[in-house]
Amino acid sequence: MKRIVLIGAFAVSSLLPLGAQNDGGISDGMLQRIRASYEDTPADHALRNAICNNDIRKLVVNQPNQGEIDTYFSHRVPSKGVTDQQQSGRCWLFSGLNVLRARMIARYGLGAFEFSQNYCFFWDQLEKANLFLQGVIDTRDAPREDRTVEWLFKNPLSDGGQFTGVADIVSKYGLVPKEAMPETYSSEHTAQMASLLKLKLREYGLSLREAARDGAEKAELESRKTEMLGVIYRMLVLNLGEPPVRFTWTRRDAEGRPVDTREYTPRSFFETYVADDLTGNYVMLMNDPTRDYYECYEIDYDRHVYDGRNWTYVNLPVEEIKRMAVASIRDSTMMYFSCDVGKFLDSGRGLLDVDNFDYESLMGTTFGMDKRRRVESFASGSSHAMTLVAVDLDADGRPKKWMVENSWGPSSGYKGHLIMTDRWFDEYMFRLVVERKYVPQRVLDVLKQKPVRLPAWDPMFADEE
Repeated sequence: MKRIVLIGAFAVSSLLPLGAQNDGGISDGMLQRIRASYEDTPADHALRNAICNNDIRKLVVNQPNQGEIDTYFSHRVPSKGVTDQQQSGRCWLFSGLNVLRARMIARYGLGAFEFSQNYCFFWDQLEKANLFLQGVIDTRDAPREDRTVEWLFKNPLSDGGQFTGVADIVSKYGLVPKEAMPETYSSEHTAQMASLLKLKLREYGLSLREAARDGAEKAELESRKTEMLGVIYRMLVLNLGEPPVRFTWTRRDAEGRPVDTREYTPRSFFETYVADDLTGNYVMLMNDPTRDYYECYEIDYDRHVYDGRNWTYVNLPVEEIKRMAVASIRDSTMMYFSCDVGKFLDSGRGLLDVDNFDYESLMGTTFGMDKRRRVESFASGSSHAMTLVAVDLDADGRPKKWMVENSWGPSSGYKGHLIMTDRWFDEYMFRLVVERKYVPQRVLDVLKQKPVRLPAWDPMFADEE
C-alpha cells in the first residue's frame, strides 16, 4: 500500500507545471531577482569575452609577482638526481625512498643512485590486496550498508599512500637497487593495471561475503583468500615483473669506480645500507586546524599492510612543525613532506606562492576561507608527497621560503624542485615526517597518549598521489 501511495505522489509531482517548486527551490520570482542582480556593464562584457575564450589561469597570473625567483637557500641538504613517478600515484613511495637514498648516498659516498620503486610497489599492491580481502572477512557479518563495508568496496586498492606504507613495506620486504628490478610500463602507468586489480578484488570480496553467508567458517575463508592472492600475485608479475630473491650489485663511488661487489637478498641489502628502524625512528606530524593540537590521532585502515600499523600522528601548530623541519635541514637530513600541491602552483617556474594568481580581481569577489574552513568544507587537503630539502632563513632565523625535491622528473618546475613561500607553507602544508632526534620531548610525550581513532573515510586522510 505504501508503494502505491509513493508512486502516486511521484506521478502528481511530475505533473506540476514548469517553474513550480517546493519550498527551497528557485521560484520564478527568485530567478527574476537573481537575473536582475547581474549588471551587464561594459567591463563585465569585456571580462566575459576574455574568460569565455581563454584559460582562466592565464588571465589571473599576477604580473607583479612574475619577477625572477630567488633560488638561494641558506640551508640545503645535498641530493643527487631527481626521480620521476611518471603517470602513477606513487609520490608517497618516491618521497619516502628519496629520504632513505639521500642517507645512503651521503654515508657511502655514492654517485646518483635510486632504490627500485617498482620492487616496493609490487609488495605494496599485494599487501593492499590482502588488506582488502582480510577486511572483507573481518566484516563478513556486517550488512552491506555498513559504512566500513561500503568503504572497503569503494577502496579495494590504490597506488597512493603515505609514509607508513614505506616503513611497513621496506621493513618487511627489504630494498633492492633500481637495476635489480627496473620500472615497467605498468609501474609507470598504473591506471589500467589498477582497474583490473580492483575489479578482480571486488569480485573476490563479494565471493567471500557470499561464502560466509552460506556458512563458511573464518579458516575456510582465509584459505580461499590465499588462493585469490595467488591470482593477484600472477597479475602483478605479468605487469611489474617478479621481485628478485637474490641479486648481485656493485657499489661504486661518486666517480663511478667499483668499490665492492657481492650477492644480496632484499633484506640483507636493507640491513647493510639502511639498517634503520623505520617504524620507531620517525614521527608523523600533521597541521590540521580542524582538530585539537597536541593530540595523537590514528586513522583506521590507513595502512598498507594488514599486520602493520595504522598511520598515527601528532597534530601540531604549523610554527612548531617548522622548528623541527629547520632543525632537520640544518643537520642535512631530508624529510617526507606532503601538501595541497595544486593550490597556487606556477608549474612552469616551480613556484608555490599565494600571490601567483589573482582570482578575486578577475571574478569580482573574494575567496575568504582560512585553512580551517577550507579543510572543513573539503576545499583543501593533502594531495601530494615530496621531499623537503631546503629552507632559507632570515637574519633572525625565521623561514622565508622552502624547497622540496619533487618526483615529476628533472625538467619539471625549478630543476625538478618546487620552491614555496613561507606563507604558502602555512596555508597548504599538512604532513611532515621527521626523525625522533629532532622532535622535542613534549611532542614525544603526546605519542604516549592513547590515539583518538578516526574512521577510514575521514576526508583529511586520502592517499597522497
